[in-house]
Amino acid sequence: MARRTTLIALRNQRNWLQKDVVENLRREFGINITVSYYGMIEQGVRTPNLELAVAIADLFGKPVREVFFDQQNNKMLSETQAG
Repeated sequence: MARRTTLIALRNQRNWLQKDVVENLRREFGINITVSYYGMIEQGVRTPNLELAVAIADLFGKPVREVFFDQQNNKMLSETQAG
Protein backbone atom coordinates (compact mmCIF):
# COMPACT_ATOMS: atom_id res chain seq x y z
CA MET A 1 0.00 0.00 0.00
CA ALA A 2 1.16 3.50 -0.75
CA ARG A 3 1.58 6.13 1.93
CA ARG A 4 -1.15 8.71 2.00
CA THR A 5 1.11 11.68 1.37
CA THR A 6 -1.76 14.17 1.07
CA LEU A 7 -3.02 13.22 4.51
CA ILE A 8 0.45 13.53 5.99
CA ALA A 9 1.00 16.90 4.30
CA LEU A 10 -2.32 18.26 5.60
CA ARG A 11 -1.38 17.27 9.14
CA ASN A 12 2.09 18.77 8.80
CA GLN A 13 0.66 22.05 7.46
CA ARG A 14 -1.08 22.48 10.81
CA ASN A 15 2.03 21.45 12.73
CA TRP A 16 0.00 18.65 14.28
CA LEU A 17 1.26 15.37 15.59
CA GLN A 18 -0.77 12.25 14.91
CA LYS A 19 -2.07 12.47 18.48
CA ASP A 20 -3.44 15.96 17.69
CA VAL A 21 -5.49 14.53 14.83
CA VAL A 22 -6.83 11.78 17.10
CA GLU A 23 -7.73 14.28 19.83
CA ASN A 24 -9.50 16.57 17.34
CA LEU A 25 -11.46 13.64 15.89
CA ARG A 26 -12.64 12.76 19.39
CA ARG A 27 -13.48 16.33 20.35
CA GLU A 28 -15.13 17.46 17.11
CA PHE A 29 -16.74 14.25 15.86
CA GLY A 30 -16.93 11.93 18.85
CA ILE A 31 -14.75 9.40 17.06
CA ASN A 32 -12.34 7.43 19.24
CA ILE A 33 -9.38 5.79 17.55
CA THR A 34 -5.85 5.18 18.76
CA VAL A 35 -2.81 7.10 17.59
CA SER A 36 -1.44 3.78 16.34
CA TYR A 37 -4.53 3.18 14.18
CA TYR A 38 -4.36 6.70 12.76
CA GLY A 39 -0.68 6.14 11.95
CA MET A 40 -1.62 2.99 10.05
CA ILE A 41 -4.16 5.02 8.04
CA GLU A 42 -1.42 7.50 7.09
CA GLN A 43 0.91 4.67 6.14
CA GLY A 44 -1.76 3.06 3.94
CA VAL A 45 -1.80 -0.10 6.05
CA ARG A 46 -5.42 0.46 7.15
CA THR A 47 -8.32 1.97 5.26
CA PRO A 48 -10.78 3.96 7.37
CA ASN A 49 -14.49 3.26 7.17
CA LEU A 50 -16.61 5.89 5.44
CA GLU A 51 -17.59 7.70 8.65
CA LEU A 52 -13.98 8.04 9.75
CA ALA A 53 -12.75 9.04 6.27
CA VAL A 54 -15.38 11.79 6.07
CA ALA A 55 -14.51 13.03 9.57
CA ILE A 56 -10.79 13.15 8.76
CA ALA A 57 -11.43 15.01 5.51
CA ASP A 58 -13.79 17.43 7.28
CA LEU A 59 -11.21 18.00 10.00
CA PHE A 60 -8.79 19.21 7.33
CA GLY A 61 -11.48 21.06 5.35
CA LYS A 62 -10.99 18.93 2.25
CA PRO A 63 -13.19 16.61 0.19
CA VAL A 64 -12.77 12.89 0.93
CA ARG A 65 -11.69 12.29 -2.67
CA GLU A 66 -8.81 14.75 -2.34
CA VAL A 67 -7.56 13.21 0.90
CA PHE A 68 -7.98 9.49 0.25
CA PHE A 69 -7.91 8.91 -3.49
CA ASP A 70 -4.86 9.15 -5.71
CA GLN A 71 -5.21 12.15 -7.97
CA GLN A 72 -2.63 10.99 -10.51
CA ASN A 73 -3.83 10.33 -14.01
CA ASN A 74 -5.17 6.84 -14.28
CA LYS A 75 -5.69 5.62 -17.84
CA MET A 76 -8.45 3.17 -16.95
CA LEU A 77 -10.28 5.71 -14.79
CA SER A 78 -9.98 8.39 -17.49
CA GLU A 79 -11.41 6.02 -20.09
CA THR A 80 -14.30 5.11 -17.80
CA GLN A 81 -15.16 8.74 -17.11
CA ALA A 82 -14.92 9.67 -20.80
CA GLY A 83 -17.09 6.78 -21.94
